[in-house]
Amino acid sequence: MRILDRLFGRGRNGGDVQIVSRKPAGRFQVVGVTYVLGKQVLGGVVLEGVIYPGYKLKGGGIALVREIHIRNRKVDFVVEHDEAALILEGTLKVKEGEIIEVY
Repeated sequence: MRILDRLFGRGRNGGDVQIVSRKPAGRFQVVGVTYVLGKQVLGGVVLEGVIYPGYKLKGGGIALVREIHIRNRKVDFVVEHDEAALILEGTLKVKEGEIIEVY
């Protein structure tokens, strides 16, 4: 396997995102799903915990949180009761109202 493939996540398993933690760091309720410039964006409310970029979402698949926006501003994290948009790397099969776990 080449070193660049390993660095950019194009390994034997196709660059799949995996979760290694047993306990979720939080929960997120999806209010809306859209796509912006080819990236899936989930709008919703943080029900519990804290979400940072780099955390993984599990629900109808697994995806990585790339960026977090509140009211059209990029932020470093969100906490309970914040309404935010999560820009994902990868896609999830989720519906409005669904609650997903954050790892």
